[in-house]
Amino acid sequence: MRAGRPRWPSHGCGTTDAEHAAALDAAGRIAAYLTEQGFPEPLRADSGNGAHLLYRIDLANDDAATEVVKGVLTTLDTLFSNDVITVDTANYNAARIWKLYGTLSRKGDSTPERPHRRAKILSVPQNIEVVPRERLQHLAGILPKDEPAPRRTGGSIDLVRWLAEHGIAVRSTRPWQGGTLYVLAECPFSGAHKDGAFAIQFANGAVFAGCHHASCGGGAQRWPELRAMYEPREKRKQEAIAGAKVEENPTPPRPAPAPDEYRERAFAILQHGDPLTFLLDTFNKSHVGDRTVAECLAMSIASQSVENTKGLHVAISGNSGKGKSHACTTMQNLIPEAYKLTGTVSDKALYYDDDLRPGTVFLFDDTALSDDLQEVLKSATTSFHEPIIHRTITADRQLRVCSIPERCVWWLAKVENPGDDQVMNRMLTVWIDDSAEQDARVLEHLKRTEASGSTRGDDPDVLTCRALWSIVKEHRIFVHIPFARRIEFSNAANRRNPAMLFDLIKCHAALWFLQREGEETDGETRIEATRQDFDAAARLYGAINQEGGGQESKMTRNEAAALVTIARMGWETFTVRMLQQATGLSYHQVRRILQGYTAKGTTYCGLLEKCPAVSVVDATVLDESTGIVVRRHELHFQFDAEAYREWVAQTAVWLEDEGGGGLPAAFWRELQHA
Repeated sequence: MRAGRPRWPSHGCGTTDAEHAAALDAAGRIAAYLTEQGFPEPLRADSGNGAHLLYRIDLANDDAATEVVKGVLTTLDTLFSNDVITVDTANYNAARIWKLYGTLSRKGDSTPERPHRRAKILSVPQNIEVVPRERLQHLAGILPKDEPAPRRTGGSIDLVRWLAEHGIAVRSTRPWQGGTLYVLAECPFSGAHKDGAFAIQFANGAVFAGCHHASCGGGAQRWPELRAMYEPREKRKQEAIAGAKVEENPTPPRPAPAPDEYRERAFAILQHGDPLTFLLDTFNKSHVGDRTVAECLAMSIASQSVENTKGLHVAISGNSGKGKSHACTTMQNLIPEAYKLTGTVSDKALYYDDDLRPGTVFLFDDTALSDDLQEVLKSATTSFHEPIIHRTITADRQLRVCSIPERCVWWLAKVENPGDDQVMNRMLTVWIDDSAEQDARVLEHLKRTEASGSTRGDDPDVLTCRALWSIVKEHRIFVHIPFARRIEFSNAANRRNPAMLFDLIKCHAALWFLQREGEETDGETRIEATRQDFDAAARLYGAINQEGGGQESKMTRNEAAALVTIARMGWETFTVRMLQQATGLSYHQVRRILQGYTAKGTTYCGLLEKCPAVSVVDATVLDESTGIVVRRHELHFQFDAEAYREWVAQTAVWLEDEGGGGLPAAFWRELQHA
């Protein structure tokens, strides 16, 4: 099957470079869509004037199979053709002449504007798989063929007027089954993609709306949902009552709450409740413990709505299997679908993803960041409120400008440091709880979950959290800290960490923006931070600086645990072997913890560089265990307990009283207890 042959509206001659590029670009979008629909990777080719996507099918050569293929091409034509490119619907039959790749396409005269080009194969998959029959049938039937029954309400809807009144832009229109199909300029159902949404008004007045993306309904009827998004509830209620009067057998209402009820509940929490506690409690319904991790992730999301912040990005470290990934995905589940991106991406893939939107959360799970991705992350933190621009040259030597949207945050989950020092200095560094007590709590939670039986559908609290974040993301919030001059740090050597504390204060305040007096200026909500915001930020800042200063030194959980073990054993001098036996880790792991290592050109520092209490000497040891005196070199590590205690105490932050009263003693007690 030669499914999807984007070409140009006929000119009687070849294509311009712009038309040719548009066809190749459309082929890429169609191939991506077909992959989403369950199609295997196609053979991709350049016809010289357009683009080809070749898929292998295994159907009988009969009328039924011909209709299926014809339906597939008709669907693709309906969803992707526009005034620039057209999907060729004529190549549905088996007896079809096709381009011989390697030959010159000689349509019309060759001119500088419309030159002849050679047809060529662009890519061939390693295995050319057969498209499953059911996937072909599904795609052929994704658009309604028959008129649905009209909605019985007090009056019919003029769809084109309704779309215009509600500001829903239409990209193109065309006749469809006796009615009119409107291809929408942007998808109103999801921010994860722009194209794919459509609406149809049939001859009998019935309306069908949907999106062709499988992740966004896959062509299912979504007209009632679309109306609910744009029409006031009272109007819909009155129409429903009017419709019930003429309906002989009315369908009983569904018990599930309408989507806007979650939004109303979210508004109530933002206006009168404790938004952060609600978010963390909902997080803990699925993920046990790790409240500090969850709070850092929540502050990171909130930073996307704060105008005067450079964004908060999060690096989570901990041993494998202890819940780093689960913590991140659980928090991601609380934000709207359109604002999250997970998985592995290549160095430049982020630039070419046209579906990314401002305020997306990137999760890199146990992924070693390449040098290029680390540079992207540095750019994201330096120019948080501006897109990151990448300029490249296409195969036909045309300049292409790509970008990553503004206000995106990065979450890195890895056993060890995910990047170099310049990257880590830009991150909130937090440890997953890998204690034996946490293991027991997780097991008990798993038992309760399995004993309670499976549940269907999303938790109402999760849906409310998504609505809450949607509301926050709709606002740009400027937070003034009137007491900023009174904030003191016991150690400000790393200049980025004080800035992070200020950002934590602002982000905490942003979650309470509907409970603070503020003013609207040029689309910006301006509020003031309070002592409550400072106390919450200082508590979190202290939590991520526990056990030797994880935030200050960027230590991993294993490195911090090694220091605690050394201090507890009371060693002044120790070897790798001694620490290995005390921690239960491998010799290789302990040596890396102490001395660091280099991998793929990136140097990862160890405790010798991070902690001033640890040093090393190269000693000569006499071994007489075999009766023969053997001299060998051995590294002896030295530990200064007093220097370690001073280093631990360097992470204090406090708010001077109006009269300059200094650091409260209670705060020191809390710090030492932590």
